[in-house]
Amino acid sequence: MSSWADTGLFLREFVRDPLHTAAVAPSSPALAAAMTAPLLASGPHPVIVELGPGTGSFTRAIQQRIGGRGRHVAVELHPGWAQLLQERHPDVDVVRGDVRELAAILADRGVTRVDAVVSGLPWVAYTPAPGGRPLHAVITDVLAPTGVFTQFAYTWSRWAPPARRQLGDLRAHFGDVVISPTVWRNMPPAVVYEARRPR
Repeated sequence: MSSWADTGLFLREFVRDPLHTAAVAPSSPALAAAMTAPLLASGPHPVIVELGPGTGSFTRAIQQRIGGRGRHVAVELHPGWAQLLQERHPDVDVVRGDVRELAAILADRGVTRVDAVVSGLPWVAYTPAPGGRPLHAVITDVLAPTGVFTQFAYTWSRWAPPARRQLGDLRAHFGDVVISPTVWRNMPPAVVYEARRPR
């Protein structure tokens, strides 16, 4: 499928459900490279978890970074995208499921700790349900002490109150949060949050 066709898929989903679709178009190779750069230091047999992979922009980059080493589990709630992703990347363990059930999803696969979590989820996904746990807590539960979490945000939205709240929550759950320079070769331009030292 062409990148134009993928863009059409994203636009349709964004119009249908803008609160639960992170992007209006697939992420660029430049953003995918920035999101997955920390994986180069993830060890000889890394376990990588991808949240909300969509049509697979980050999936491709993760596969290139790990080069057939370790395991790559991708959790996607949208059934059509989960099926598309499995067809495109048969070596990836694609799970159609809710990321809030991440610990159980990984336990079913015999995984107790992961080396990296790469998230393509929208910020709204991090808002806990009434009585529920913050998604960052779900992520730190499974992340190894030396693990890394990456999340992107569009530059035009990162100063909005929801994004600022989520950044505060991210800093509450990780001891070290670094914000990348703007990735201009993405539409819209974006930054990457790289979080380490899970609390």
